[in-house]
Amino acid sequence: MTELLDQAARVRPGEELDAGRLEKFLRLSIPALDGELKISQFPSGYSNLTYFLRMGGREMILRRPPHGTKAKTAHDMSREYKVLSALHPVFPYCPGPLVYSEDPAIMGCHFYVMERIEGIILRQWLPPELAFGEVELRRLTQRLLEVMAELHAVDYQAAGLGGFGKPKGYVRRQVEGWSKRYRAARTPDVPDGEAVMRWLAAEMPPESPTPAVIHNDLKLDNVVLASDDPLKIIGVLDWEMATLGDPLMDLACTLAYWVQPDDPPEMVQGASMVTYLPGSLTRREAVEYYGQLTGRVMDRMDFYYCFGLFRLAVIAQQIYFRYFHGQTKDNRFARLGGKVGILLDKAQAVAEGAFA
Repeated sequence: MTELLDQAARVRPGEELDAGRLEKFLRLSIPALDGELKISQFPSGYSNLTYFLRMGGREMILRRPPHGTKAKTAHDMSREYKVLSALHPVFPYCPGPLVYSEDPAIMGCHFYVMERIEGIILRQWLPPELAFGEVELRRLTQRLLEVMAELHAVDYQAAGLGGFGKPKGYVRRQVEGWSKRYRAARTPDVPDGEAVMRWLAAEMPPESPTPAVIHNDLKLDNVVLASDDPLKIIGVLDWEMATLGDPLMDLACTLAYWVQPDDPPEMVQGASMVTYLPGSLTRREAVEYYGQLTGRVMDRMDFYYCFGLFRLAVIAQQIYFRYFHGQTKDNRFARLGGKVGILLDKAQAVAEGAFA
């Protein structure tokens, strides 16, 4: 199924890398590289920029922050590189990190390079070549939750990640922090979201008794499927938001992408995962399955799901803010303002009792 492998394309205008400087740095930093450096760019994604590097027979991935204004602590390449370095030996779905640099002379920002995990990345539509039926889609969505449960079972102290985050007070900090970010990034053409923010502040659950390493963006287009067995997950990508915290907050972030066929049409049309197709677990089934896998109490998923939707709305708004103010010319961002309103409407419905 080589035709389904994730493909890089021509680098977008304004996002080019200095190939000469980068090639010199790579030769000095990574042993046994040969051949000329070839650079292309993965066109999907809305946050950090991701490039495909090829030198001779070696294939690598480079990650760097986007151009334009960004939150102070966002797009921290050093942090992302450190978590990959610590997790790769104990959670083999992580790509192997190769080198990190803060040298502004190379590309004007911090960046890192990692091994490429070659495989299939499943996005909004199900490619006909996969021919997944209901049985396969159910298994695929179960597998995503199983990988999440495996991550949450990692002994983060033994992995050297005891100082990677502050689990105590995590939920409160997230509610307050994302509320502050939304207010700061709000543009005049999106809802104010105040009712949702008030509900989240009033409904926060107690501290999690079992904090864990959480990915914070674990969805199907951030996992790599084996080309010879597309129901097998072989990689987990995009660790920029990983931390230590309440594992149900991680599940909440995944549920925010978990669109199902009875959702409003505008949500189904904008879905980024194929969970709207027959056979996929519903959100309620996903919650129940994760609970079975982990033994965790799942009785406040209304709060967690509402938070996941709100957080996704903030992420979309932060990106839209850059487009609205002319800090990026990427036309994909133009439609994100409408998506913010859809997500806030759904979050408000959940706050009013409509979890499903």
